[in-house]
Amino acid sequence: MPGLNPCIKAVVNRVVHDGHEVVGLRRGWAALLQHDLDDPDSAAEWFQPLTAATVRTIDRTGGTFLHTSRTNPSRVRADDVPEHLASEATGEGPFDFTAHALRVVEALGIDILIPIGGDDTLSYALRMHDEGVPVIAIPKTMDNDVHGTDYCIGFSTAVTRGVQFIHSLRTSTGSHERIAVIELFGRYSGETSLVTAYLAGVDRAVISEVPFDVDRLGTLLLDDKRANPSNYAMMTVSEGATLAGGDLVLSGEEDAYGHRKLGGIGELTAALLKERTGEQMIVQEVGYLMRSGAPDSLDLMVATNYAVMAADLALEGASGRMVALRSGTYTAVPISATREGVKRVDVDELYDAEAYRPKVRHVAGKPMFLY
Repeated sequence: MPGLNPCIKAVVNRVVHDGHEVVGLRRGWAALLQHDLDDPDSAAEWFQPLTAATVRTIDRTGGTFLHTSRTNPSRVRADDVPEHLASEATGEGPFDFTAHALRVVEALGIDILIPIGGDDTLSYALRMHDEGVPVIAIPKTMDNDVHGTDYCIGFSTAVTRGVQFIHSLRTSTGSHERIAVIELFGRYSGETSLVTAYLAGVDRAVISEVPFDVDRLGTLLLDDKRANPSNYAMMTVSEGATLAGGDLVLSGEEDAYGHRKLGGIGELTAALLKERTGEQMIVQEVGYLMRSGAPDSLDLMVATNYAVMAADLALEGASGRMVALRSGTYTAVPISATREGVKRVDVDELYDAEAYRPKVRHVAGKPMFLY
């Protein structure tokens, strides 16, 4: 995810400047689960001391040099139980190994955790807070759907990438005089699809919050295509979108946070549109390309400022807080705000559910990202 490495670097530089030590958890929460307290070599695999020299160049690339995982120590499937915890896994699971995670935190002498992530990552951060571990959280998700903040690291870069790819795809779509269906990330919140569509000027945008009628969508796209001098039309669709009366397009087993893999609504929508309209389709799943590469300048700025603020709070002895942007101002809110669920698009204010397109007619008084 763009912005993670700059965020890690800024935290380290701020904290070590005051004489404190920092350790990075490799693969996120997996480190607290996988570390074997009886194996002296285990720590080297799962924890990395972070110094100014270690992080000197990491902000020049996207992603996280510490790597990541979908591990939730409070919900571990039987197949994923580490060997050193096998004796504690009785029954079929899933198993809650938070007690082991707490022992690891104590054994390593960790004074405070600074997790960076979205609802899933921060849900376990909240669990650690409830267990008495000092936590300062940093919101990071390209869906921009964490409660308590107007902005999450990764959102601006994802929208920027989406707009760029859509404009690039216009050349092929227009040359072949087709209808393009572009599938974008967005499980429960359609903000990424909505804002990308709004800025890229696509003809129609289907979002997670509003089930769509494929016949009406096909009619609208045919009208768009005929009205375009270049005889093509384009639409975006959130990966979490659903047909009217249908379900999410899912595959695979549930992960540790209860989610199955999303993806395929673009292909399904294109197939149904072709069947109903007779038009040739171009289908493009942008997917991970939206969250790959270096962050744009806005994400770089927010990631750095969130990190400095989180480090300052940690040095002040604060706990149970999440750094945030509210009404354009940096602030901190209780981490319990993440319990409020997932933020979703205000359909009445920002979306025309009949025409399947953004409806942003009055900008005055709205937040910067229209949320």
